[in-house]
Amino acid sequence: QVQLVESGGGLVQPGGSLRLSCVASGSGISINAMGWYRQAPGKQRELVATKTRVGSTNYADSVKGRFAISRDNAKNLVYLQMNNLKSEDTAVYYCNAATVYRIYWGQGTQVTVSS
Repeated sequence: QVQLVESGGGLVQPGGSLRLSCVASGSGISINAMGWYRQAPGKQRELVATKTRVGSTNYADSVKGRFAISRDNAKNLVYLQMNNLKSEDTAVYYCNAATVYRIYWGQGTQVTVSS
């Protein structure tokens, strides 16, 4: 069993930056991919960015060049550095971790971009 805890959300003005963090805990866990998804009001949850254990990354087109995902495999941490934030980035951001057996989700952290 894997537990995911996110932190770092909040309110930021357009053009600002935030960094989200997520730590995975659990005994004997072996996580392959970790990443971030988001869900805005009235919309489906969508991929933001993912990174595998060996370093392959995948970004949504809407965040390329603005967001950067990084991982600390030894500590089961994943980060999302978000720069040049836009109002359309407002959403609940969910941490995601995939093992061989299943996918796990965090509880979500709110990111609001507004002046």
